Amino acid sequence: MQVEKQTMPTLTEELLAELQETARRVRIKIIKMLAKAGSGHPGGSLGMTDIFTSLYWGGFVRHDPKNPQWEARDRVVLSNGHICPVLYAVLSEHGYFPDEWLEDLRQVGAHLQGHPAMQKTPGVELSTGSLGHGLCGALGMAMAERQSKKDTHVWVLCGDGEIEEGLPWEGFMAASHHKVDNYTVIVDRNDAQIDGTTEDVMSLEPLPDKFKAFGFHTIVIDGHDYAEIFKALNEAQATKGKPTCIIAKTIMGKGVSYMEKDGYKWHGKTPNEELAKKALEELGA
Repeated sequence: MQVEKQTMPTLTEELLAELQETARRVRIKIIKMLAKAGSGHPGGSLGMTDIFTSLYWGGFVRHDPKNPQWEARDRVVLSNGHICPVLYAVLSEHGYFPDEWLEDLRQVGAHLQGHPAMQKTPGVELSTGSLGHGLCGALGMAMAERQSKKDTHVWVLCGDGEIEEGLPWEGFMAASHHKVDNYTVIVDRNDAQIDGTTEDVMSLEPLPDKFKAFGFHTIVIDGHDYAEIFKALNEAQATKGKPTCIIAKTIMGKGVSYMEKDGYKWHGKTPNEELAKKALEELGA
């Protein structure tokens, strides 16, 4: 079944309740698959769940689970591929593949690898993992779709630690120079990477000013406030003549108390059986 995007999606009370319940189910899937795998990245996956839920259930992405290569689809590219559990959970909820695939996450030969693989997983637009590459690949998609006179929008999600790399900024310059207005970058601004906080490892601030200087329409939001998320996504689609950057301030491990408390320590560490059980209880599983 094809899912059409809406012109200007509106957040009603009914839709808000649906999004919150969907996000809860997605977070439960993230915990279960990572606990079983015994490795992976829970913090960022849980932190970006509300953004992904808004994109896929809020009416912003045109897609077809029955036909993942549908030519008229919008593109969602996860550049920081290590938080792929959230993408996998979202795709499984939409029926791109059976839930049974989640049980084999990160196993040799499995459909769901530790970083997204477009050859193995329906709904994955680009194989990512090398930081920065997804941002540039998504830009190429946006430029190609625009040249083909399509109204496709390309949403690319990245980590704040990821943009310490130099490659993304070359892409940002190109996006601005070519006025690629169907290209939106969503930065997971959780101030956390594997070695510590981003501000300790490599300070990014003033990040909004940097994106503005690179020619982006720049929006800063609370990445867990659905009203703010919807407003920003609508604004991105309506902006013409320049690309958009949404800096989403998120909480590492959102929804699980001990992960929220310890921040970057849960960037790449999975919970043991006892802690997974606690997480699932907190999420109402």
